[in-house]
Amino acid sequence: MDAKSLRIVYMGTPDFAVMPLRALVESGYNVVAVVTTPDKPAGRGLKVQESAVKQYAQAAGLPILQPEKLRDPAFLEALTALAPDLGIVIAFRMLPQVVWQLPRLGTFNLHASLLPQYRGAAPINWAIINGEATTGVTTFLLNAEIDKGAILGQRPVAIDPEENAGSLHDRLMVAGTELVLESVQKIAAGEVSPIEQAQLESGPLREAPKIFKDDCRIRWNDTAAAIHNRIRGLSPYPTAWTELVSANERIGVKIFAAKMLSDSQESNLSTTPTTHPGAPSGSPGTIHSDNKTFIEVATRDGALRIDELQLSGKKRMTTRDFLLGFKEIDRYHFE
Repeated sequence: MDAKSLRIVYMGTPDFAVMPLRALVESGYNVVAVVTTPDKPAGRGLKVQESAVKQYAQAAGLPILQPEKLRDPAFLEALTALAPDLGIVIAFRMLPQVVWQLPRLGTFNLHASLLPQYRGAAPINWAIINGEATTGVTTFLLNAEIDKGAILGQRPVAIDPEENAGSLHDRLMVAGTELVLESVQKIAAGEVSPIEQAQLESGPLREAPKIFKDDCRIRWNDTAAAIHNRIRGLSPYPTAWTELVSANERIGVKIFAAKMLSDSQESNLSTTPTTHPGAPSGSPGTIHSDNKTFIEVATRDGALRIDELQLSGKKRMTTRDFLLGFKEIDRYHFE
């Protein structure tokens, strides 16, 4: 069967789902409808916001469905009337069986990990937080269990030691787009042999649950490598955070970028440590700075140099710019 004659229903919401949709449309595939989340008010002015997928679908002239509930009889009737051959889901809601089983050839999902590793809502973040050197993308058939359907295809992607979740997201989006097109072609040609994930569960599995505020908190008594990975894995969103603490002040701080100090970059903390009230010299959270160009923070086994940060209520900035306006940082420590 010609892949471009398949009647495809595409379901997605954020930016990650836009590139594959655009590739399908611009390559001439027959996307008969796009399903996305309803518009909702957001921001201080509660201005109605449309999903990134809806904005693209409108520009491309595609039919759009925005059900409040996926079991709504009117939505199911409209979906059935489309007579879809194939469903594609990318960064959308959990689908009820009545929806994912409706397309003649089934429904597949794109997940930003090499399943069965990193099942869950935040695979990109957790792969970096856990210090992985490799991740990837997977297409798999939906079934009744979350992220556990039979695998159609995978593409590994190396993780650079200094990259953050934002840059990895963008690279996985490109790899995922290519894999989606490849999967559609193979399904149309009858060339897929889905692999049950149970066959690949040979060792410990790491999960990728939704990230909450406490997951983002930096604990300075952890290792320098672990803290560095947490900062990278949460940047630029939702962002690792800590607090600047003095004898009478506590200020929230987000940290977007930091570097581990190698043996050839001897930390100033090792030679001229700064003490702070209530903590011994050089203990985790100790800060050393020249008040002009650098901020170094002690960890359990070394130090990190902070490159970009944001005080609560202020804008994101480099350490150099931050120190222009924040004087006597040596009076503080991080907690």
